[in-house]
Amino acid sequence: MALDPADQHLRHVEKDVLIPKIMREKARERCSEQVQDFTKCCKDSGILMVVKCRKENSALKECLTAYYNDPAFYEECKMEYLNEREEFRRTGIPRKKRLQKLPTSM
Repeated sequence: MALDPADQHLRHVEKDVLIPKIMREKARERCSEQVQDFTKCCKDSGILMVVKCRKENSALKECLTAYYNDPAFYEECKMEYLNEREEFRRTGIPRKKRLQKLPTSM
């Protein structure tokens, strides 16, 4: 039974695991300034980071939560996932292997 590459139906694991994973990765990229601020604070504070980095942690959570709760962002990540899945179903080549550089001389 071959899977239709253009099929838009999502399985439970895709909705609840794979798409949220893409959302986390993209949100972390888009909140990179807050991630860097929090990371720097944690490195500088050592064991007292829980107390000293509250402001940075709150800013990071606020930024990430704004993306997680945005329906347009979810749809963007869902479409990205569906496009990757469609490409895999057509070619049989996983995304990681497609992105690897091909040798220039054969």
